[in-house]
Amino acid sequence: MTVRQHTFAVIGGPAVEAALASREAQVVDVVEQTYLAHGQGRTVNPPSHFLRFPDRPDSRIIALPASIGGDGNHAGVDGLKWIASFPGNLTNGLPRASAVLILNDPNDGHPFACLEASIISATRTAASAALAADHLTRTRVRPRSVGFYGAGLIARHIHRYLVATGFAFDTVGVFDAVPERAEDFARSAERNGLGPVRPVVDGQELVGGHDLVVFATTAARPHIHDPSWFSHHPVVLHVSLRDLAVEVLLGATNIVDDVDHCLRAGTSPHLTEQATGNRDFVHGTLYDVLTGRRTVPADQTVVFSPFGLGVLDLAVGRYVCAASGGSALVVGDFFPDPGRDD
Repeated sequence: MTVRQHTFAVIGGPAVEAALASREAQVVDVVEQTYLAHGQGRTVNPPSHFLRFPDRPDSRIIALPASIGGDGNHAGVDGLKWIASFPGNLTNGLPRASAVLILNDPNDGHPFACLEASIISATRTAASAALAADHLTRTRVRPRSVGFYGAGLIARHIHRYLVATGFAFDTVGVFDAVPERAEDFARSAERNGLGPVRPVVDGQELVGGHDLVVFATTAARPHIHDPSWFSHHPVVLHVSLRDLAVEVLLGATNIVDDVDHCLRAGTSPHLTEQATGNRDFVHGTLYDVLTGRRTVPADQTVVFSPFGLGVLDLAVGRYVCAASGGSALVVGDFFPDPGRDD
């Protein structure tokens, strides 16, 4: 019997970026198909595991194991994203997040690729946000203004994905607790052909002045408590999950990516469940919206709170492997000889 010798590919950041460049529509489709597979029970997505540090309470490393079953278009894949979030890095000029993604062959369990995953993570988050923004605004006038509360890597990716997938904004605003970051966001957007962006110096002005609002901060606990900020009933992409207080969520229609995942780990929806003793405030999931099982009202604030599913990272990582061509570093002798006599 011939035993197959496995190879192991390493795909670094530049190759990941090249594989994803100018393919926003394709990636959004990958993410949508993954949400549909998840809603149909064709995935395994256990709870994320948080490694926390008593001496560094603002930092964490998260393990996201997951599996996607194969279908007629794609082979199945198992794997793990291992992502570190160290907010203190920002003051030292380093990215907040760093990550790797390991992909495993579902037939024999062997890992076959290791990818730089901070870009994949930001990309799947942006694609998920753009997909949600599209479907959650179909019952109302298409937003002509967007405000970003937080000016980091995730916000920049979301801005690019919104524009690339058909949103046309007359007004784009950005607020950050560090004004220089908002100004840098504006310069970067103009440099990359995404139109003018106006830095806003007040968070309430940012929220109240835009039809679509994106929260992409490093907040560890709710800091926005006044529901009147949302009296104009925007669609809110609550990507950072911990900005909005219980009273804000109770005044909104709430959509999540996965109920059990989202209502844990001290997220705003989790705190709302603890305060109310139930999950009645959750209107449905994005899968429900995609399949028409739920519609969202045009005259209420709508908040989308995505916990971030590991299956999305796997799907985008699988796409990168297919699109990266010969740019991967293949390590042919990474594994021991399967034919050796132990």
